[in-house]
Amino acid sequence: MASLPFSFRYMSSLATWKMLSGAIETGSFSVAEMAHRRSLTCSASSSRVVLHPPDLVQWIRREGGFVHPMLRITNQGSDGLGVSSLSKIPAGTDLITLPGHIPLRFQRSAEPEELWIMRLGLRLLQERAKIGSFWWPYISNLPETFSVPIFFSREDIKNLQYAPLVYQVNKRCSFLLDFEKEIKTLLETLEPKHHPFGGQDPNASSLGWAMSAVSSRAFRLHGEVLSGGQKTDIHMLLPLIDMCNHSFQPNAKIVQEQEKGSSKMFVKVVAETHIDQDSPILLNYGYLSNDLFLLDYGFVIPSNPFDHVELKYDGTLLEAAAMAAGLSSPRFSSPAQWQQEILCQLKLLGDGAITKVNLGGSGVVDGCLLAALRVLIANNEERVQNFDLDTLVTLSDEAPLGISIETAALRIIIALCVVALEHFSTKIMQDESILKGNLSPSMQLAVQFRMQKKLMIIDVMRNLSRRIKRLSKKNSSA
Repeated sequence: MASLPFSFRYMSSLATWKMLSGAIETGSFSVAEMAHRRSLTCSASSSRVVLHPPDLVQWIRREGGFVHPMLRITNQGSDGLGVSSLSKIPAGTDLITLPGHIPLRFQRSAEPEELWIMRLGLRLLQERAKIGSFWWPYISNLPETFSVPIFFSREDIKNLQYAPLVYQVNKRCSFLLDFEKEIKTLLETLEPKHHPFGGQDPNASSLGWAMSAVSSRAFRLHGEVLSGGQKTDIHMLLPLIDMCNHSFQPNAKIVQEQEKGSSKMFVKVVAETHIDQDSPILLNYGYLSNDLFLLDYGFVIPSNPFDHVELKYDGTLLEAAAMAAGLSSPRFSSPAQWQQEILCQLKLLGDGAITKVNLGGSGVVDGCLLAALRVLIANNEERVQNFDLDTLVTLSDEAPLGISIETAALRIIIALCVVALEHFSTKIMQDESILKGNLSPSMQLAVQFRMQKKLMIIDVMRNLSRRIKRLSKKNSSA
């Protein structure tokens, strides 16, 4: 596993291939190599690419890298293979060091950042097919299959019950199918000796494997230094380091060091805290929602404090939520001019508006949604102008525009939570019952995902209800 999510934007297959055409090297296969090529076919026959892969730790050490003698690759249960400590290790200890030639990467390119996921994926596929690849000890230890949703059945994708994620999954699947057709068409024109995959044409499954390997394992680190001292970012696969699993409370971190008197860079994993015996080495992949964890990494984190649900900011929806909350509905769909100006500042209205708002996450409620409700309910320009946007977007124990306005805003948000829950076709108790059955891994992940979304929404409702009670007590004691 790795420590960085990738955004992925769908592009036409032809445009994408033209941008990616420089990602692979041609002319690297001999006729003998093509006769003994390694298969790109993906199956579920083993946990890794080959049943008995070379020793990854020995390979790293042989290539001049360092692996702490008390580290081992172990099976960490539901987290899969990971790196663990066989004894206590003090904070500040170097755990893994990779010299610059071991990471699998690309040099700096002017191509859009979103394409790195497939640029690096194609390189990975090429090295997988190549007999005698320098990176074979690493590639052979990669998972044979990934648990990301692009490999789910159509029914299990539907079982996610969350439209924003289903949309992203379908977008990636569509990209892979179109990309497969484009690659096959272009590879047909190449002479066999110039075929970048030894005569094998990658299909959607192998392309999906490469995409998943990169999205779940690649790191964004510093690359070369440009004139003026500015450093470029570069994506790379880091053997063994990418087997460290995730935690929001990691016990290790990645650092880059430059060799004295040289431009050579080393990538290290250093113990950030004391590590106990038989403990996994954990990195923080990022403060991400469960959408990104499942989409890019293939797992769901229970009680994820950074998870959220996405709603469309819509005046009609807000008016319906206000009515459901038993409030006289402000004219959310037709705000006054001064209110429109504030909504534009919040980027909820006007050119370039972002009409998606979130419920949940570290802030509990999207600050822009909270500010919009406060402003629209207040309906008093002079009163609102006494506060800056930073105050209006912040959820705190204070009620900047008054307790009645704050209470009304929070009640509307609770009603929006109810609307969000109604978008799921099953209840939490049903999900809990389903999880007790004999499920496929993908079905289990789908049910866990949607159940965690619902639990998170309920937590938001409880949080806001407690705030309303505190405000009510404050109002009655005033």
